[in-house]
Amino acid sequence: MIGRIEKTCDYDGLAMVWYESVKSTHDFLSVEDIEFYHRRVSCDYMPEVELYAIRNDDGEWCAFIGLSAKMVEMLFVHPGAMGNGYGSALLDFAIKEKGIRRVDVNEQNLRALKFYCNRGFSISGRDDVDGEGKSYPILHLEL
Repeated sequence: MIGRIEKTCDYDGLAMVWYESVKSTHDFLSVEDIEFYHRRVSCDYMPEVELYAIRNDDGEWCAFIGLSAKMVEMLFVHPGAMGNGYGSALLDFAIKEKGIRRVDVNEQNLRALKFYCNRGFSISGRDDVDGEGKSYPILHLEL
């Protein structure tokens, strides 16, 4: 059973979920780039969004979503919790409760692209680089 969605500012706790998720799913990132983003995620990225998270049965964070006024800015699930509906629950919350209709995804992250496309999103644009100017193309998706 999926726990309740909680608003949180536990940047350090969620950064650990982010780190484990990225190590597991972002094989296109170099080790150096994972460390670069990891250093920035809790101090630069998370304070700029509203964070909502779900705990597992042991009371530990297992998934979270970061929302701006217009879009999903981040959605990460701990690898040990993947496939259990946490990501879907958070995305449904963002769409139904917050009216979110947009998300960006790394072009190389085929699992994430499939996840969003299976939930009705389609590609509306593409950038050659990510928000940091690194050569990781970004796909813009909309419902």
